[in-house]
Amino acid sequence: MAELVVIGAGHAGCEAALAAARMGIDTLLLTLNMDGVALMACNPVIGGSAKGHLVRELDALGGEMGRAIDDTFLQSRMLNMGKGPAVHSLRAQADKQAYQNRMRRALMTQAHLTVRQGEVASIETENNHVTAVTTATGMRIPCRAAVVATGVYLNGSIIIGEYRHDGGPQGLQNAPLLSESLRELGFELRRYKTGTPARVDQRTIDFDEMQEQKGDDPVVPFSFLTERKLENTYSCYLTWTNAETHRIILDNLDRAPLYSGKIHGIGPRYCPSIEDKVVRFADKDRHQIFIEPEGKASLEWYVQGMSTSMPEDVQWAMYRTIPGLRRCEFTRLGYAIEYDCIDSRELRPTLESLRIGGLFFAGQINGTSGYEEAAAQGLLAGMNAALALQKKEPVILTRDMAYIGVLTDDLTTKGTDEPYRMMTSRAEHRLYLRQDNADLRLTEIGWKAGLAGDERMERTRRKREETEKLIRELKTTRFAPGEALNRFLTGHGQPETAGSVNAEELLKRPEIHLKDLEEIRPELSAAYPPAAEQAEISVKYAGYLEKQEILIRKARELEETRLPEDTPYEQIEHLRLEARQKLARQKPVSLGAAGRIPGVNPADVAVLTVWLEKQRRQEK
Repeated sequence: MAELVVIGAGHAGCEAALAAARMGIDTLLLTLNMDGVALMACNPVIGGSAKGHLVRELDALGGEMGRAIDDTFLQSRMLNMGKGPAVHSLRAQADKQAYQNRMRRALMTQAHLTVRQGEVASIETENNHVTAVTTATGMRIPCRAAVVATGVYLNGSIIIGEYRHDGGPQGLQNAPLLSESLRELGFELRRYKTGTPARVDQRTIDFDEMQEQKGDDPVVPFSFLTERKLENTYSCYLTWTNAETHRIILDNLDRAPLYSGKIHGIGPRYCPSIEDKVVRFADKDRHQIFIEPEGKASLEWYVQGMSTSMPEDVQWAMYRTIPGLRRCEFTRLGYAIEYDCIDSRELRPTLESLRIGGLFFAGQINGTSGYEEAAAQGLLAGMNAALALQKKEPVILTRDMAYIGVLTDDLTTKGTDEPYRMMTSRAEHRLYLRQDNADLRLTEIGWKAGLAGDERMERTRRKREETEKLIRELKTTRFAPGEALNRFLTGHGQPETAGSVNAEELLKRPEIHLKDLEEIRPELSAAYPPAAEQAEISVKYAGYLEKQEILIRKARELEETRLPEDTPYEQIEHLRLEARQKLARQKPVSLGAAGRIPGVNPADVAVLTVWLEKQRRQEK
């Protein structure tokens, strides 16, 4: 008997299983195919705008994705460097096979964790609590909790033009049996859709017709534990569609499954197919296409921006209009995939089912898209499944604590009617929720839960202490007036001064950075590098951060005002009918969460506030 069964070994399942096992829970990870563990079925890339934040937070809590990509990347870049630190986001192109092997090795060598191939057909419950799972081959596996992380495999269907067949991504099988079991448990299933572009043979790409996109030097690691020097080994390449590409697509639109009615699932708004882009953005005469490697041992290259489910002959024709791809040969066709998922409003912020104890959901089954969103949910579900089994308080990450908190709150309070993608604009406190301070925000939470290790916690303590020390030094350091100071100021485009200048005040100037101050005060160069970054951001954005902290404190008051799970919403006077129904269905954990449920307005929150106060007085 396993205490916990994790169903699915994609990015959500891997993190869920590792988290629970590292917390001492005997865990069984069941996967349809051992060769599909941690498969990057779409672009083999980790991170990107906002997604990089999720990976950093995942790592800070004790997850595996950040360390795995640091070990297996081909090219890494920090995005949005022309903007402020709130939106700086790491993105790394992975060696697809190496990443899978690295993650599989972590799973197979983890204590308290067993990995096995098998399809789950049903989930058994007793008194509204998980008791066992049964495989397609008839094996009954007793357990006390389960995490459903089925990705796009749940009743998946592949679509290319008129051709459709039941299956999972990249020729793997789908999981057709579990859907019916979930329906019997009371879950309303939805049909979502995603897609992927063709892959092309490297030997048929004319890279000299494209713009080379090099990686960063130095490379910033994803994991806070990575200290070794990382180096880029590959470039990516940029090219564009053109009028001929668009003509071929428009001439064959009646054969596009997206427009002919062959696709019924709802697709991702922020990652549309090329045919959808050409139709929706008819005013644009070209679209960016990035050509990216899939691995050192592979000659396949990924064509980012050309996701499609067009018929095969149309795919050949339109790809060969693009500079650099005019003589390309496919290794795999592009396709769309439809799959089953649940309404994420059926879940608590811990990602446990509202109705069935011990049943957790993570990843695309919850209506999200992306490896990073899936992994973040997997880690949270695995942590909370372990804590529930240990009869400990759950970890609930709120919107002011983490991007993971924004993700789970959006899913469980607002829900999503299309594949959800994390974006920086979704986070109202994004200046505070930066990727550089994820460890300062979250590592202690992971450590107290028993997931983040002592080494990680000790590094975080040192970073915090060194940052505070450096900020004190900046506040108390003054540069004496004279020729040396004025030479420094004019050299950085600043006016000369007749008086002394405080180091903190100098650093607040946009043109001056901490490393520049080393020119006139070399001892500042001894600062611990992670602390130096934190100190500079803290000083430069002090005013904005103070305003953000005020907003966070106000928001936290609502989040800390808890609503009992057995709150009798139907009986509370002056609550509108719509609010009563939605509150009773979703059972928000706090006033803050209640106010974010669509259909619950500020007046309803005020009624709840008064009701809570009455309850407190009665209890006294």
